[in-house]
Amino acid sequence: MMKKQTKAIHFDYQQRDPYGALSMPVYNALAYEFDNADVMADSFCGRNDLPDYSRVTNPTVIYFERKVRELTGARDVIAFNSGMAAICATLMGIAGAGRRIVTSTHLFGNTYLLMAKTLGRFGVKTEFVDLLDLEAVERALEGDDVCCLFLEIITNPQMEVADIPALAAIARRRGVPVVADTTMIPFPEFNAGALGVDIEIVSSTKYISGGGAALGGLVIDYGTVDGFDTLMRRELLLNLGSYMTPQVAYMMNLGLENLNARYRLQSANAMAVATRLAADPRIKVCYPGLPDNPFHAICRDSFGGSFSAMLTFELPTEEACYRFINALKMVKRATNLFDNRTLAIHPASTIFGPLTADERRAMDVSDRLIRLSVGLEDPDDVVADLDQAITAALAN
Repeated sequence: MMKKQTKAIHFDYQQRDPYGALSMPVYNALAYEFDNADVMADSFCGRNDLPDYSRVTNPTVIYFERKVRELTGARDVIAFNSGMAAICATLMGIAGAGRRIVTSTHLFGNTYLLMAKTLGRFGVKTEFVDLLDLEAVERALEGDDVCCLFLEIITNPQMEVADIPALAAIARRRGVPVVADTTMIPFPEFNAGALGVDIEIVSSTKYISGGGAALGGLVIDYGTVDGFDTLMRRELLLNLGSYMTPQVAYMMNLGLENLNARYRLQSANAMAVATRLAADPRIKVCYPGLPDNPFHAICRDSFGGSFSAMLTFELPTEEACYRFINALKMVKRATNLFDNRTLAIHPASTIFGPLTADERRAMDVSDRLIRLSVGLEDPDDVVADLDQAITAALAN
């Protein structure tokens, strides 16, 4: 049986390409001709797997979805045009007016705003709870109105790692599905379904695309929520219009082929950078790969010894953070994660900037925090640039 890395390269097309193309071609088409009315009707009603219209099905995107399904062992995979679109579609499919989402305040800024504000306008309630407090989670999951337990496997930017199997066991007793954003660790590195995740969400913009050149998102359905795949395919894709484009799917397919090699180097670089920064008494570093990190063991055990390519560190003041960002020479001042380039950002004033100071405090987003996404450069060069920028930040 082929290993995951081999499958990522040698996964068969739905139909043989007439020209024998080694890379799945971009089917830049909107509509498709059918042999007869019966086949056409079956396609539009989901009774066969032929594409009918590229807003909901496209051969290039289908190939990407099926490759991810093969790599994860999921029942179904649906590709969206961004990670946020994937989160939104999932929650719209699983929640509803009067239903309650249980989650943590430790969320990516737009995910928090989606739950706390956007979905709230449609009658969906969100209860925020400390996911490290299992008793509090148990209490929050009481009641028939709970529609899901939502979490990020490593929170962004707090770097918290919850005990997913323990949370999943509680949710299972309550009959509540577990929805997890697993963007921080590539899915070939671990088995989310085996940890107890029912629905996995991935921003494929990050590790998979490589180089920060394409936006995309994935909903990975492990088949444990009745009717979810049908609802997603036959309603939300049709009505939201947020399907991945064939051009992006082509780039994602190429990214999957070399994801393993890129991630192994990227995560090793992150470990090297974190280790050297942790020895600098001027800053406080947070990275779960460091042995003294409070989440080191659970991260190691849950994710197959993988610790992500993101780390954070704190400077004495917000003003020092600004000076640090301004002093960078090679490291890019940019958002996004897991680009080939190392990226630095001050989350409090950017990603979480639209939130109030009280909201940021409730989410543990410090004004003194720098988030670093480590790329593929030589770690010596990354550390050298960080060191000179830290020196500049603390000079005043």
